[in-house]
Amino acid sequence: METVNTTERLRSLRELMQEHKVDVYIVPSEDSHQSEYIAPCDARREYISGFSGSAGTAVITSEKAALATDGRYFNQASKQLDSNWHLLKQGLEDVPTWQEWTAEQSEGNRTVGVDPTVITAPEARKLSEKIKKKGGAQLVAIKTNLVDTVWGDERPPRPNEKVDMLDIKYAGKKFQEKVEDLRKELDKKKSAGLIISMLDEIAWLFNLRGKDIPYNPVFFSYAAVTPTTVTLYIDDSKLNPDVIPYLGDEVMIRPYDVIFKDAEGFGRLLEMEAPVEGKPPRAKRKFWISTKASWALSLNLGGEEKVDEVRSPVGDAKAIKNATELAGMRACHIRDGASLSEYFAWLEEELVVKKTKLDEVVVADKLEEIRSKRDHFVGLSFDTISSAGPNAAVIHYKPERGNCSIIDPTAVYLCDSGAQYLDGTTDTTRTLHFGEPTDMERKAYTLVLKGVIAIDRAIFPKGTSGFALDTLARQFLWREGLDYRHGTGHGVGSYLNVHEGPIGIGNRIQYSEVPLSVGNVLSDEPGYYEDGNFGIRIENMVMTQETKTTHKFGDKPWLGFEHVTMVPMCRKLIDGKLLSQDERTWLNDYHQEVFEKTKGFFEGDERTLKWLERETRPIHVMEFALS
Repeated sequence: METVNTTERLRSLRELMQEHKVDVYIVPSEDSHQSEYIAPCDARREYISGFSGSAGTAVITSEKAALATDGRYFNQASKQLDSNWHLLKQGLEDVPTWQEWTAEQSEGNRTVGVDPTVITAPEARKLSEKIKKKGGAQLVAIKTNLVDTVWGDERPPRPNEKVDMLDIKYAGKKFQEKVEDLRKELDKKKSAGLIISMLDEIAWLFNLRGKDIPYNPVFFSYAAVTPTTVTLYIDDSKLNPDVIPYLGDEVMIRPYDVIFKDAEGFGRLLEMEAPVEGKPPRAKRKFWISTKASWALSLNLGGEEKVDEVRSPVGDAKAIKNATELAGMRACHIRDGASLSEYFAWLEEELVVKKTKLDEVVVADKLEEIRSKRDHFVGLSFDTISSAGPNAAVIHYKPERGNCSIIDPTAVYLCDSGAQYLDGTTDTTRTLHFGEPTDMERKAYTLVLKGVIAIDRAIFPKGTSGFALDTLARQFLWREGLDYRHGTGHGVGSYLNVHEGPIGIGNRIQYSEVPLSVGNVLSDEPGYYEDGNFGIRIENMVMTQETKTTHKFGDKPWLGFEHVTMVPMCRKLIDGKLLSQDERTWLNDYHQEVFEKTKGFFEGDERTLKWLERETRPIHVMEFALS
């Protein structure tokens, strides 16, 4: 991870700030659609700061520059930021949030500016209040993105990849049915319509997939659904020839860039609507936008008088997979699990038997090559985190070709990887050791494994959120005074984004707002990290399902999880003495399931089959009695 000299970039930006009469300028990570993963042309925060992690906000004043990020990236940011930058470690005691820091810098009637397309309306409103309370002048919307101007001709072009249909045999539900379900929600709440800005929601709603953002099969677009119309805002040159007849007369195609002009028109239409008998006055109806929609979109629609900010009903529906999507998730995880077993068996032979010198990128390339042979493979779902030794302690480590570590078989190796298949999205983490682990490495691994098992075995009443389950995964680490600085689980899309809201397992307050539902797919991934030494993470994918219980208190359904990841745990790193009998039974049953479901992929592959047999054989407490 190299440090970028940002001196000239900051000087140019500060000159532009003076021209636009702003004293403080905010550069978020997100694009105009609040995407977590972005196209290279939207990597403005990375360009101006040099920090390449996926989460963070840069704030620049005439004298200072600060980069705020969370615990996943403290290590990485400290290595990538140059001396121009101050690192705000979010979540640590006595460290201000980036919003608080911004407000502090606005004291003395100073003006704060931001591109209104890359900040949400709720965030802009809250920030504006903080600025005024601190004695700042105001938060202003600057339509020209100042970082884009500094970037100039070096800025990558906006992607223009083709968009394809997703066959109903993978989607499980026609787009017309999804639109009708959405209209029922709009009618129920007497809404004038919904403007959709999240790219994965649009892809899911219309059963379309694209390639505009690396690893995420989405495409730049907006959509508007009213009781009588459906409009898709996309440059029609991006649509493959069969897409337009597929959408038919039911969907109007409009250019991507006219969404803000049309939003102004939607706002004016609300003023012109005549009253309808038996319904609230039409003039008081509002358009829905997601709480993640941009400030610019809200402003163009007419602001708070004409807009209701809601948790997107499309996002909620997307998170509850139908039977076809769930079946696809099961199938793709079996194929993907077979690929990982083949990879780990190959890697062990290369490192231990052949003594081959391999770096983190070369082995990640090998894993992608193995995956690419599987049915329905489309590509990776994110950059493979292939991390050896101390690099495994960098939670979202990204090895760089020509500037990464050689894998040391006597140290921990952490591999967090996933793939996109037509029938689902995978995300699996396994931590391995090819030599002799230390006692602390075994202990940490086993405590993390106990957390994985606790989530997997959890049974809870309908209405329970992932916020309530988080401590189940952390309890064993907490007893030892240990913890990890990331969530325990995130939602996962169906051949869509590998990180999908609104559900998850963690201590973020938003995870308390949405209960887990049958059909949710999410990760189960506790970890433990010692900076400069090693890192442990284990990640399985689980699906929420209804569970039979002896009793049914409150006459509620009770829920649990079905795991779909099919990859063995690392035997060398397990301290069996720390596992209870129930946990050993779970582990042995899991390994038997992995073996039965994946062994058929290894006919004629003696190396992988032997590795799989060894790694999945039953674990008995007597194995550890003398250790």
